[in-house]
Amino acid sequence: MMRSTHNLFSQSPWLEIAEQIESTSDTHFVIEKIHAIGGGCINETYHIQSREQPYFVKLNKASTLPMFEAEAAGLKEIHNSHTLRVPEPKCWGSNEVNAWLVLEYLELRHSPNPNAEALGVGLANMHRTFSDQFGWFRNNTIGSTLQKNDRSSEWISFWRQHRLGYQLQLAQINGYKGRLQTQGERLMADLDVFFTGTRINACLLHGDLWSGNYSFDAAGRPVLFDPAVYYGDRETDLAMTELFGGFPAQFYASYQEAYPLEAGYRTRKTLYNLYHILNHLNLFGSGYLRQAEQMMDKLLAEIK
Repeated sequence: MMRSTHNLFSQSPWLEIAEQIESTSDTHFVIEKIHAIGGGCINETYHIQSREQPYFVKLNKASTLPMFEAEAAGLKEIHNSHTLRVPEPKCWGSNEVNAWLVLEYLELRHSPNPNAEALGVGLANMHRTFSDQFGWFRNNTIGSTLQKNDRSSEWISFWRQHRLGYQLQLAQINGYKGRLQTQGERLMADLDVFFTGTRINACLLHGDLWSGNYSFDAAGRPVLFDPAVYYGDRETDLAMTELFGGFPAQFYASYQEAYPLEAGYRTRKTLYNLYHILNHLNLFGSGYLRQAEQMMDKLLAEIK
């Protein structure tokens, strides 16, 4: 026998989510529609709708509440830069079974790209939001992996300890030893070589900027979402845009015109993307091992 719509929306966690929306928005909210949205590999995602108001909901197990809290803080950090649009976090919480994050619902249009130039200029402006230290006030996640953001006044040591070093430690725990670890130790010992004559600013970063984490709203304005925010070298964001298929050419041209990249980026791009490939190795398995080793070989060949 089919359950009634009323009974379905009154079940956990939807009852708690509706009650929290009511309490944080100070408006009556009754869920009338729930539509599952595909595309994510970490969370379940839904479009929920009352008679007048839609929301976007991410759902996961109760232990993931800190991940959602960090994502909400990251979205607020980007919003406060007054540069690129992000979905506004409305509320988040958990019960004994589930954790959730409720976001502003936006009608998004990813293809065709209507305004890649605005995305490039907006990201350049966002990268001009500076901090006096690298890292962030809290840890967050890259995918589902813990991303440590302990603040540091020195970029190279931050990248060595909290990015490459941490991923290599996870790789060793996951059974990837031998050549990967030997290469990693050599690379981390000589990281300074890649930054000779380069001044690194602590810029506001999206942190996980691949093609699946941006789109455009109904007015054609670029929108960022699913951030892994921290303050660091802006080249890390640019590097990741090139990792999985790349962004439109107009994006790179407009970014470069607004905030030109320094010499050496083409080499550092491989160094920065190694972090994400190691993370994919740790998350998804040995299919990424050869790619990680090849990237290390390329970088080590640059060290004289």
